[in-house]
Amino acid sequence: MTVSITEGGRRAIEDLVFEWARAIDEGRLEDLAPLLTGAGQYRIASRFNADRGLPLAIVDCRSQAQFRDRIRSIRVANVYAAQHYRHLVSGIQVLGEREGAIEVRSSYMVARIMEHDGSTTLFSTGQYRDRVVFEDGRPRFLSREVIYDSRAIDTLLAIPI
Repeated sequence: MTVSITEGGRRAIEDLVFEWARAIDEGRLEDLAPLLTGAGQYRIASRFNADRGLPLAIVDCRSQAQFRDRIRSIRVANVYAAQHYRHLVSGIQVLGEREGAIEVRSSYMVARIMEHDGSTTLFSTGQYRDRVVFEDGRPRFLSREVIYDSRAIDTLLAIPI
């Protein structure tokens, strides 16, 4: 696939990918939903399932509104140990265009820091599989699929990856 996208467009897509990670790392979860289109989907699934075409995902939000509701529940209803993440994102590639969206891949590594004792652990590694569109000159995720490498998450997944 070849895609004709300007250098500025590529940079805007990279900034979108990095802003997602920074918003999570800085605790600005409410800033994530506007990075999705109105119909934007957000899924978290294991590599095991993704490689086999199995539909099971541990998170499956099918719209920006559903994702916003998930963030709201994290803030008001869910009970979990205070923690925050630190993302390392690399290898951002614009692969091409399919069905009116730009296919983008990148790798991630997330460390989880527990606030009660400051312990840091490697929480998740994997790949972002994104479909990006430009709305009003700005890139937005039409879909963001997080494919984690392990077969399981070792604890409650409270915060988006």
